[in-house]
Amino acid sequence: MPNKDSDISLKYLNLLSEKHPSIQAASTAIINLTALLQLPKGTEHFLSDVHGEHEAFEHVVRNGAGSIWRKIEEMFGDALTKPERRNLATLIYYPELKGPLMLRSVADRDEWSRLTLIRLVRFCRSLTAKYRRETVRGFLHSHVADTIEELLYDQQGVESKTAYYQSQIDTIVATGSTLTFITTLAELIQRLAVARLHIIGDIYDRGPGAHIILDSLMQYHQVDIQWGNHDILWMGAAAGSEACIANVIRFSLRYGNMETLENGYGISMLPLASFALETYQDDPCELFIPKLPKDHNFTSQEIRLLAQMQKAITIIQFKLESQVIKRRPHYLMNDRLLLDQIDYARGVITLGGVEHPLRDTLFPTIDPAAPDALTPQEQSVMDKLLQSFLNSRKLQQHTRFLFANGSLYLVHDGNLLYHGCVAMNEDGEFRAFNVDGESFRGRTFLDRVDRLARQGYFDIDNPAQKQYGMDVMWFLWCAPQSPLFGKEKMATFERAFIADKATHVEQRNPYYSLRDTPQSARKILAEFGLDPDRGCIINGHVPVKVGKGESPIKANGRLIVIDGGFSRAYQKETGIAGYTLISNSRYLLLAAHQPFESTHKAVSEELDIDTATEVIATYPRRMLIGDTDRGREIQGQIDELHALLHAYREGLIKEHRLD
Repeated sequence: MPNKDSDISLKYLNLLSEKHPSIQAASTAIINLTALLQLPKGTEHFLSDVHGEHEAFEHVVRNGAGSIWRKIEEMFGDALTKPERRNLATLIYYPELKGPLMLRSVADRDEWSRLTLIRLVRFCRSLTAKYRRETVRGFLHSHVADTIEELLYDQQGVESKTAYYQSQIDTIVATGSTLTFITTLAELIQRLAVARLHIIGDIYDRGPGAHIILDSLMQYHQVDIQWGNHDILWMGAAAGSEACIANVIRFSLRYGNMETLENGYGISMLPLASFALETYQDDPCELFIPKLPKDHNFTSQEIRLLAQMQKAITIIQFKLESQVIKRRPHYLMNDRLLLDQIDYARGVITLGGVEHPLRDTLFPTIDPAAPDALTPQEQSVMDKLLQSFLNSRKLQQHTRFLFANGSLYLVHDGNLLYHGCVAMNEDGEFRAFNVDGESFRGRTFLDRVDRLARQGYFDIDNPAQKQYGMDVMWFLWCAPQSPLFGKEKMATFERAFIADKATHVEQRNPYYSLRDTPQSARKILAEFGLDPDRGCIINGHVPVKVGKGESPIKANGRLIVIDGGFSRAYQKETGIAGYTLISNSRYLLLAAHQPFESTHKAVSEELDIDTATEVIATYPRRMLIGDTDRGREIQGQIDELHALLHAYREGLIKEHRLD
């Protein structure tokens, strides 16, 4: 309880009294908040590395990683046949698509409508036990809220109420409002089934719909995001980092995925296309043919243009990155100044004292005397691209959302969430990063670069500080010390220009072998102030190769990797289509998903993602809200309200009004 004689406490309590202006108001708030602590903890859903696969993402979010199906099995397993249960599940996942199809196909529309509404109401009632009534109402549209509340909280079975309840259902059907209420109830089930969504990084790249995923996340009721290396790259591009912009464009061209850039964010590629056609018109650019899916619909001319554009932006990228490395010598990346290591006359590059012939020696825009200087034409292209990124309203909205709801890591309910790694040395100690004589490692390093990334986006008063922050975002994308990248180098140049595959290897940080050991996991948990005996690390970034026998559960359960290959590009390697983690009031459950075909098939053929689930931890007793971080915050509010109540009764603060 705050000290009632403290001027600071009294100032705060006076502010609090504006919200709770009387003894009765403060007492009522204490009663409501205290009761809230006794509700079961809501179900939380953890996803990682969705990589633009918006249809699979939407489906997993809509079905709560299988939690809605499990509830249907529990509630209706004996009453409905399996086809009927699948029909109900699909209707809940896609009410706006499945509802009209069902109404057109059933023999008796009115009877189907009544039965369906009753089942959905029953389902909702079972989920509302974890929520306060006002919370549920907040999920409803105002024009249906009163009716839905009557259906949910009506005491069915009480004789005087049963006819009233049935009359409501009949009137909904008679007035042609069935689809409106089915959609409302289905969306309410989706919201009640999962209280909070955690995204453990890498929303962007590979798949075509990162912008669609972010639109969905912005509408989600409660979400947090731990940035991945692909996310910070796009965030750096939105901030104005030219090195990040070049990387974003090169990556999109490499995989023939221009959907997010052009249609999602309205970034015009015309300046780059015109420059590439003029500069590389006689260059076959064979090393830059994009990696396209088998079902692509690009013409040979379009593929040639994509290759020319990719080579053009790749050379620009190498130049811009060299400028960053020279501008920030403390990054210790001089070995990546590769343009300086080329003998342009002989067509070879020297790496680690070894000469390698270049597979492509046509560099019309590189001056060997100043290899990292952009030509006037290249600078013009970058100036135009920069303006496109800065002026993309949708991209800027998404980036602000990522900053507001995201971070490099999250400490949550005794667990630690992050995308990549906490950089370590071979001996298991945290790797130090030195800046102006000061050493940063472990949590302090993550806190530092998190703050600098925000500085790179939000600073408008100090251009030098903004540039420093933007350079940090590029650092987080590809530097050896980066907690998001976690490799000793990004071998973009080697893979493009050197045949020797030994140079293509990207050695991982020792963290990725050490994390299998309980000792390292416990060390990391302790570094972030968590209990090593109870806490758990939830990690993404590196796909788990299930097909080769790798387990996502490491360090005797202290660390769980949930990147199982959401992106189709990784599924041959992983053998599955992603992991998700579910935490409810009773246990921690790991779900392994099989590939998702399409929304169309999910609706028309009622194909759900085949999901295998495994309970990996069972709580000794049912977890309540009072046991969570949110519960501790609520308890803090209760303590403050008790102090306010004491101040009212001691005459230290006057009531503003009487209730």
